Amino acid sequence: MFSKNIRFENFGKKKVNKNLKAIYKNLISKKNDNNDLINSFTKSYSYSFNKELLKKYKKYNTYQIYGMGGSSLGVKAIYEFLKSKIKKKFYFFDNLDVNNNLKKTKLKNLNIIISKSGSTLETIVNENIFSKGKKLFITENKNNYLRNLAFKLKSEIIEHKNFIGGRYSILSEVGMLPAELMGLKSNKFKQFDSLILNKIFMKSLLNNVSMIYTLIKTKKTNSIILNYDESSHGIFSWYQQLVAESLGKNSKGVLPVISEMPRDNHSLMQLYLDGNKNSFYTFFDVNELKSKKINKKKIFGKFNYLKKHTLQSIKSAQKQATKNIFKTKKIPFRSFEIYEKNEKTLGEIFTFFMLETILLGRLMKLNPFDQPAVELIKVETKKLLA
Repeated sequence: MFSKNIRFENFGKKKVNKNLKAIYKNLISKKNDNNDLINSFTKSYSYSFNKELLKKYKKYNTYQIYGMGGSSLGVKAIYEFLKSKIKKKFYFFDNLDVNNNLKKTKLKNLNIIISKSGSTLETIVNENIFSKGKKLFITENKNNYLRNLAFKLKSEIIEHKNFIGGRYSILSEVGMLPAELMGLKSNKFKQFDSLILNKIFMKSLLNNVSMIYTLIKTKKTNSIILNYDESSHGIFSWYQQLVAESLGKNSKGVLPVISEMPRDNHSLMQLYLDGNKNSFYTFFDVNELKSKKINKKKIFGKFNYLKKHTLQSIKSAQKQATKNIFKTKKIPFRSFEIYEKNEKTLGEIFTFFMLETILLGRLMKLNPFDQPAVELIKVETKKLLA
């Protein structure tokens, strides 16, 4: 456990190589090449919005987020995971899906349009078709389509810092401005400063990265998320992009797959247990203190043993049973169990996965911050539409 809110069980113990330790020390150093990006994880980071702007836009009760990939996935993860704490409604326009979005567009909504480049095709199309009423843009401070549109509409523009890539932007303006509008405290998400001083966290992180790197070298390149908490699905949609775009280069990479449990016991588990041994696994669950109980009056016969249980205890038993079988079959896995859902916990999760991904990229001799191949599809699409 590296936090009172998170119980972390690692893949196993492995001696951390000196190379990784050096990479980690350089990463958290103020002299590293990506210091501006890492600084966005900290409490000292200076946002390009202020309290006056927040006050101005907090009067809305409904918000529409327009963005693709890193421009919306992190915000959606926050909203889904902490929804019980959020009184306002957020809708996400994060794909070209006309039918699902038609009912959500209203003049009283605040439309938040997010694109670092300001030229994301899907975001431009969705904004054009669906956004009505007041608009707020988050984009780079350069000549681009959305910035020019904002000027034309006389809309407010929040700067998306050019040194922060979309998939690493959750703790910057991209994620923290919407979080504040949700009624959450952005400062509480910023756990980097305390985590890097936490020796247990550092050891857990470095050992975890060492184990994953070893697994990758042995051709285990599928990262299967066994997710036992519905509200955490958004976290792993964000994680998918983070890992796939950061490490999928030069014929290398890790394929992140979200598997919803225990439902997938009845579809994919046979493959996980008895199929190709090219995967490693992450168990993820939230320990809910309040959970619906079994109706004792409706249970009888050989299922009487369920009478003393809740949905949480049944789910926990299924998870532990799966872990036991994984251990027996020597299938590699790690486990996260969440004890409290709040900004601090989510900030720790975001920080852990971003540092893990950057460190893996460095070990794999990849640049974890670019995505050159994706640009090919953008160019080809424009050819077809022009």
